[in-house]
Amino acid sequence: QVQLAESGGGLAQAGGSLRLSCAASGRTFSWYAMGWFRQTPGKEREFVAAISRSGINTNYADPVKGRFTISRDNAKDTVYLQMNSLKPEDTAVYYCVTYSSNVVTPNYSHSPAYWGKGTLVTVSS
Repeated sequence: QVQLAESGGGLAQAGGSLRLSCAASGRTFSWYAMGWFRQTPGKEREFVAAISRSGINTNYADPVKGRFTISRDNAKDTVYLQMNSLKPEDTAVYYCVTYSSNVVTPNYSHSPAYWGKGTLVTVSS
């Protein structure tokens, strides 16, 4: 049973930083690409970032490019999302996701196979 457990959400001021973590279990972590989505009330979940199995390749949504960095530690079965220069519009529930084995480097068009329960990030102006 695949489980994804997010942590690190909370309150930050505009211009500040937060780092989200996601601990994965239930299957061999390094075999699968990972990613992050987010959702605000009344909107659909949107792609934020993704990283390949090795960690070499990444993709980002345009609104977060240059501010967010996704990384992974395959020895710790953990994926991270470093969020800098936060803006109030980054306020959302952030979800950790993992993909099917056939997805090498996910982008916005790939549907995740599994989702975490989410962690709330609130950015005040």
